[in-house]
Amino acid sequence: MSIARSLQNALNGEFNFEKYFSCREKYQQSGNSLARFWYGHYCAKQNNRWCASIPLPLKLPRSVTFPHGISGIYISVGAKIGEGCTIFQQVTIGSNTLEGTKRPGSPVIGKNVFIGAGAKIIGGVTIGDNARIAAGCTVAKDVPSGATVVPASIRIIERTEVRENRFHAVHETAED
Repeated sequence: MSIARSLQNALNGEFNFEKYFSCREKYQQSGNSLARFWYGHYCAKQNNRWCASIPLPLKLPRSVTFPHGISGIYISVGAKIGEGCTIFQQVTIGSNTLEGTKRPGSPVIGKNVFIGAGAKIIGGVTIGDNARIAAGCTVAKDVPSGATVVPASIRIIERTEVRENRFHAVHETAED
């Protein structure tokens, strides 16, 4: 079966981890420009389909686990991710390139790190081996090995009056 046909068949199905990792590796190792195009095309289609951004040059170990697929995952080009990490949906592992920032650069994620749903790891931070980042956390500081990061406690603001919580669409009118 041709490369083009096998990739087209894969595009029609559900997210296939093995094929995705295999295509990423073949893209990175291939010297053939046509093959690189097809492997890159497959990965780009998967990223687009699942609203993800996982750059092809990123060395992503096969032992990284995405329990809910790559849905909404963003990983910066300069990030480094260790073996055995677990990354849930809607996670951002992003660079900080703003001038004058305290932590410029991309995150370095150690081995066997658990990153919960919706977590954001931003800037030149290091997450130590076996750390856990809870769902919804924003991490902009180094995390030592074995540590657990949890989000700040919620605040509850009580109200005595009844409020309307229905959604009201904004209707724009065209002006002549």
